[in-house]
Amino acid sequence: MRKKNTVLILGISSIMVLILVQVYIITAVWKEKNEMFSLRYSQLSQEAAGYIRFTQKDDGFNTVRDLLNDTTDKMVTQLFQISDKAELEQRKKGILEYFNAVLQREQVLSTMLSSWFEMRGFEKSFNHNIIISNLEIINEDTIVAYRSEKFQPRRQGERRSAGMPGRPQPQRTSASGSEILVGRYALIGNHYRLFFDYFIDFSEKKNIILRETSATLGLSTLSIILIGIMFMITYRNLAEERRLSNLKTDFINNMTHELKTPLSTITVAGKTLEMPQIRTNEEKILETAKLIGKQSVHLNQLINMILEISMWERTQFELEKRKVDVEEVMKDIVDSFKSGPGRVAMINQKYNLEGTKTDLDVVYFTTLLNNLLSNAVKYSDKEPVIDIEGFREDNNIFIKVSDNGIGISRMDQKHIFDKFYRASTGNIHKYKGLGLGLYYVKKIAEAHGGDVSVSSRPGKGSTFTVSIPE
Repeated sequence: MRKKNTVLILGISSIMVLILVQVYIITAVWKEKNEMFSLRYSQLSQEAAGYIRFTQKDDGFNTVRDLLNDTTDKMVTQLFQISDKAELEQRKKGILEYFNAVLQREQVLSTMLSSWFEMRGFEKSFNHNIIISNLEIINEDTIVAYRSEKFQPRRQGERRSAGMPGRPQPQRTSASGSEILVGRYALIGNHYRLFFDYFIDFSEKKNIILRETSATLGLSTLSIILIGIMFMITYRNLAEERRLSNLKTDFINNMTHELKTPLSTITVAGKTLEMPQIRTNEEKILETAKLIGKQSVHLNQLINMILEISMWERTQFELEKRKVDVEEVMKDIVDSFKSGPGRVAMINQKYNLEGTKTDLDVVYFTTLLNNLLSNAVKYSDKEPVIDIEGFREDNNIFIKVSDNGIGISRMDQKHIFDKFYRASTGNIHKYKGLGLGLYYVKKIAEAHGGDVSVSSRPGKGSTFTVSIPE
């Protein structure tokens, strides 16, 4: 048992390691693809911006320049006439926001780059963001600087592509961590100098990367699923092996007990016959001889039972069928059971077979019905009451044997027809037996082309239903 537990623990540990490796591979592939995506579009943006500026003589901000030139020409005189410090700061903040709004609204670089990307088959949908780093308003020799490190301009969400400015720039991201720096721009007019960064952020970035890595992710996911399935199969096989091992041990213990009982009786009887006072008493000798004979028959039955199991496992046993009246056969079996040794039971019979005849092996069929009746008596903690019913339905003969016994739990019902299986409470088997009776019942029913099922609740008795084709 300890060895099996060790194997199970090692198996679980190995599977967990394999799953962690697969997760690491997926994470590494995703990270690499994410970095390659940013690098690819950073280079493409620079290439596109250079191409546009060279062919169209426009960097996308010509309109911005013209508009800001007109505006600063009008505002510069008024600005430098303000003497109140608080009013000046408020005015500076308003100018900075105005410059940011003009940049976001009037730039056409995003549109130009979007078209360039689309013509070359690249993703064109993205957001752009412009962040002003510094603004200087100039009046002759006087400069008012607006450094905006703390300024957070409103982000504009355009579903467009953006490109790099003329000069190649290193790949960078903004504070958000996902925006790609296209370039740093400087717009210089009559009364201002404006410095800003232009970023792009692909809204479909995750979907694009997912498409590119779908094969790797699919294989890794499939590997994890296959590993999980293999583990479940392995675990189920180990559990089944453990269950069969327990059944085997249980059977050996029960068989040992069953064999020892007649052997012990025969041994005691033999020693009894050796006693001088018994050898002169013919009545005692005869009684002891009958006891030895009875226990010898019991011992022979146990041995034959084991031999029959071995035979059934090796070959499909053959039935000697003959056409019989099912109702008559069942009545004969019940009458014989009533007159046999053991506990007395009240047996109620109800047949609706209308003289139906079918091919049966009477010997095996008798074993089948006797086993069901014996179990009904054995597994009863009060005066046994057995109801036997026979009827026809859908070209089948159905035989129901119901009792008022202790019942069978739902868990035990799954295995009661297994070889050597015996229902128990905890680890204690209250009733004697080898766990073969219901195994025989199922084998015999199947050999006749039928089946057997059970319906039961603990404390409410059980009903076994055997079906046999007409």
